[in-house]
Amino acid sequence: MIAEKMKNMVANSSAIRAMFEEGNRLAEIYGAENVYDFSLGNPNVAAPETVKQAIRELLDEEDPVVLHGYTNSNSGYADVRETVAASLNKRFGTHFEGRNIVMTVGAAGGLNVILKSLLNPGDEVIAFAPYFGEYRSYTNNYDGVLVEISPNMENFQPKLDEFKQKITRKTKAVIVNTPNNPTGVVYSADTIKKLTAIMEEKQREYGTEIFLISDEPYRELVYDGVEVPYLTKYYANTVIGYSFSKSLSLPGERIGYLVIPDEAADSGELLAAANVATRILGFVNAPTLQQKLVAKCIDEKTDISFYDRNREALYNGLRECGFECIKPQGAFYLFVKSPTADEKEFCGAAKKYNILIVPGSSFACPGYVRLAYCVSYETIVNSLPKFKELSKEYFS
Repeated sequence: MIAEKMKNMVANSSAIRAMFEEGNRLAEIYGAENVYDFSLGNPNVAAPETVKQAIRELLDEEDPVVLHGYTNSNSGYADVRETVAASLNKRFGTHFEGRNIVMTVGAAGGLNVILKSLLNPGDEVIAFAPYFGEYRSYTNNYDGVLVEISPNMENFQPKLDEFKQKITRKTKAVIVNTPNNPTGVVYSADTIKKLTAIMEEKQREYGTEIFLISDEPYRELVYDGVEVPYLTKYYANTVIGYSFSKSLSLPGERIGYLVIPDEAADSGELLAAANVATRILGFVNAPTLQQKLVAKCIDEKTDISFYDRNREALYNGLRECGFECIKPQGAFYLFVKSPTADEKEFCGAAKKYNILIVPGSSFACPGYVRLAYCVSYETIVNSLPKFKELSKEYFS
């Protein structure tokens, strides 16, 4: 009865969400304090107090008809877009204007808008494994074809030799996510330079335009002084997708933006397409109250000390238990090598101890599991004895 395309999507529905729902079920049985749910990247840190104050001010000061109405442009309020552009220019030395910004329903909404604007049926989109599994669904939404670059198990930087081989005349876009979900790896400036040099070469070879789409919900969540390159400075055909879900702990408010620079090919036409795509995909415009909110809080600094404390405790604790993992440079995920080839079996074993983790096959990287450490510090501390018990099943 349902659409054929949806049958496959239902069959392969998100393992992350399934594990999260399992966590809720176990919490009802054993008590939430006895369930160690590392499944969902849902910030445990409350939004800054300034966010709550800004909402109150907006409700008191703004014309409610305007505040709760449609925006004049599907791309969002002009003043909000100008504020976002000015902030980016100050931080990264760019030269955007408000017209280069499209306010979106989170990063997910933004990715769907730009893919809708770019893809013809059969166009290819390249993603580097491990990657956020919804990229496949988003590409499929517009009859595109997702092409995977296999994971580099040494350091999870992109495999550039394989990347160069897999770009074809059908390649329309390349998605990068740095800091990365699920590994926490940050792609270095050197990696970005080499990656974009390959894209430039292939554009010349094929006489086509290949767009670099940078998915950046974790940009502010970096540790130990690591810097995240701003990709429009390296490659003209770059589109940035950003979300305030993590930086301001607002995942449920669904607010973000796209950056489409003037340097991008046919940028005016692409901006017009993104404006229309925002409407015809059913978003109409990004939430109006949240647009005004982020404009008020655009300079709010992210306090990453909470996540950093969790990162250190979980990383060191798991290493002491005998598990192998690389130390994340950003985001709030730990990617751990499964002690058995079938990581789904390992996830099942962990569940016996009320530990909920996500199989790496959900990110096109079997043999690993992802732990989201955006949980309470107490959850991490209390989980470590259970991880120790779990490790005894695999390590002598």
